[in-house]
Amino acid sequence: IATVNGQAITQSNLDQFVSLMVSQGAKDSPELRAQVKQEMINRLVAVQAAEKAGIDKQAAVKQELELARQSILVRALMADYVKNHPITDAQVQTEYDQIKKEQAGKEEYKLRHILVKDEKTADDLTAKIKSKKITFDAAAKKNSIDPGSGKKGGELGWGPATNYVPEFAKAVESLKKGQMTDKPVQTQFGWHIIEVEDTRPVKFPELKDVKSQIEEMLHQQALASYQQGLLKSATVK
Repeated sequence: IATVNGQAITQSNLDQFVSLMVSQGAKDSPELRAQVKQEMINRLVAVQAAEKAGIDKQAAVKQELELARQSILVRALMADYVKNHPITDAQVQTEYDQIKKEQAGKEEYKLRHILVKDEKTADDLTAKIKSKKITFDAAAKKNSIDPGSGKKGGELGWGPATNYVPEFAKAVESLKKGQMTDKPVQTQFGWHIIEVEDTRPVKFPELKDVKSQIEEMLHQQALASYQQGLLKSATVK
C-alpha cells in the first residue's frame, strides 16, 4: 500500500494494525484506515531515521526494546491462557455459592460517630450524651472533626463493619442496636464515640449482578496459579 525509502508497508500490515485498534474500541472505517496508513508511514520514516543514526544500537534503547518485547510476550501469553481456559458457568456458580455461604449470618450496621482529637474531649462528650445534657446529633454537629459526617449529625449510613479500620470495626461488632460506646475508641484518625442506630442481615446480591466480577476474580486466580506453575517448573539458580 506504500513504500518508504524502498521499504514496503503491506496490506497485511495495515489490516493487523486496524484489527488492533478495533480490539481497543475503534470502529473500522475508510477514515480509520486512512489515518492508520498515514501513522504507519510516519512511524516507518522515524524508525528508519533512528536506525540510520544508530539509535537502536544504544545500550539503553536496546534494553528498553527488550523490556517492551518481554511485556508484549507476557501479556500475549496470559491472554492466550485465558482464551484456552475459559471460566465456565459451573465454576462461577460454585464460587458464588461459596461466597454466599461465607457471608451468611453477617450483619451490616447503620452507624453514626463523633470524632475528636483527644480522649478527654471524647470522655466529656460521652458523659454529656449519656446524661442527656446534649444530643448525639448536636454534639456531632458542634464537635466532630469529621467533615463528612459531622454536619449530618455523625451519620455514616449503612455498611458492614469491615468498611472501617480494625479498632472501629471491633467496637461496632461489640454493640447492639441502639447502643453507644461506653468509652471512646482510638484509631489513627483520633477518638471516636460510636452509636449503632440499627442492624440488618447483609443482603447478598443476585448472581447476575456479580457474575462478571466473579469471572474476573476466577481469571486472576487462574493466571496466578498458572504463573506459579511456570515458576515451579523452571530451573532458577
